[in-house]
Amino acid sequence: MNRHQILFPQHIFRAYDIRGQVEHLDPRVVCAIGYALAQQFKQQQQSEIVIGYDARLTSPYYAHLVAEMFHQQGFSVTEIGCCATPQMYFAARQTHGNGIMVTASHNPKQDNGIKWIIQSEPPTPEMIQAVGAWAEQYYYQSNLDLKHQQFSHEIKPEFCLAYQNAILSDIQLKRPLKVVLDGMHGSAGRCADLLLQKMGCEVVSIRCQADGNFPDHAPDPSLAIHLSQLQDKITLHQADLGIALDGDGDRVVILDENAKIISADRLLSLFAQLCLDTHPEHEFVYDVKCSTMVKNTVEHFGGHPKMIRTGSSFMRQYISQTHGKAVFGGEYAGHYVFNDGRGFGYDDGIYAALRVMEYLSQHENITLSDLMAAYPERCGTEDTYISTYGIVPKRVLDVVEQQSTQCGAEVSKIDGIRLDFQHGFGIMRASNTGEYFTVRFDADIPSNLDAIRQTFVSMLNEQYPQIAHDISNAH
Repeated sequence: MNRHQILFPQHIFRAYDIRGQVEHLDPRVVCAIGYALAQQFKQQQQSEIVIGYDARLTSPYYAHLVAEMFHQQGFSVTEIGCCATPQMYFAARQTHGNGIMVTASHNPKQDNGIKWIIQSEPPTPEMIQAVGAWAEQYYYQSNLDLKHQQFSHEIKPEFCLAYQNAILSDIQLKRPLKVVLDGMHGSAGRCADLLLQKMGCEVVSIRCQADGNFPDHAPDPSLAIHLSQLQDKITLHQADLGIALDGDGDRVVILDENAKIISADRLLSLFAQLCLDTHPEHEFVYDVKCSTMVKNTVEHFGGHPKMIRTGSSFMRQYISQTHGKAVFGGEYAGHYVFNDGRGFGYDDGIYAALRVMEYLSQHENITLSDLMAAYPERCGTEDTYISTYGIVPKRVLDVVEQQSTQCGAEVSKIDGIRLDFQHGFGIMRASNTGEYFTVRFDADIPSNLDAIRQTFVSMLNEQYPQIAHDISNAH
């Protein structure tokens, strides 16, 4: 097939970033994306940029290609090597908040992608689509003939060091803690390990060396099945807590001293307590997949709960536009952004974990599970993916909305349809990336969880029995 007949992969330009399988990201496509990104930064009158990349096997070469396109466009480019996405955000403070990260985050090893910030702001969905349009145009006009090359991963200690020093001047541990750190073979583990050691912690590190083969599984800590090694080490070493970072370090999952996973809802409630204690009457931002407990906790501590659509880039944008009114933003997926005069205003897994550790260290002879007892575990389902069966999602969601008037729930249409009941909630959203719905249910006790799930089932049973059947089996 002639290379001009190969279709440009427009589907990789998504709501939050660029992401897809490596087979769709051949060097010519990556160069086209690099060219398009340079155009977007130039359009914003920017001329400096930092470029980092994650542990994936293709990432160093892709970052090199993007850097070359920026050099050709006359940019001053600082290449910071293999690093975590929060390290890229931190380094971008030296380039007027301009940075690019080659990463597919927690996705499987066959994927890759690109995240970026312009003047410290993530791109809007419209800006991502504009890059896609520019890239497609360049792709068909250019005559580049490039083959995949193997570039080795390069660690540049000076960038890790500057990032560490900034955190060391922020976080103060009152007593040393024993921590098990799981880097999941991503690009964040090494620097996080060094940081914890500098804080005087006793660190048991596993999978903290970058390995783009991801020999065990995708670097996704949100799946409990991926945390068994971490749980075993916490128990074996009688650690105070465990920390699991995703592939590029912007998400975190924390486990207590009993190797029990602390849900995002419970962590968000703790963060609400920490931030609103020093900043009462401020906004606390969370996404539509978070439980009713988060809203109740924010109100209990005198804050203003603000629920927004899912997507860490939307959250960071919203927080920056409040000009300090919002002290925190968090997502059910494990993205946590501190904006309380500490932290750096972006999602950073190890920083979020350190805020928990700092609070724990202030309490003598108290365990993390003791501290979290104020926020009891909810009954909830994980995100469950349900086929649309070829039906236009809006039609299904419209039926839920129409039927909801009869069930006494509070309706939110920020992102899909969310119904809040007295003891919990249910949400149904259309995927941005595939032919499926995402559903999640949450309640205080199992019987209320089943009742909420059954409410959605009964709403859809008559018109969409297949979807209703799948929802009844969502766990």
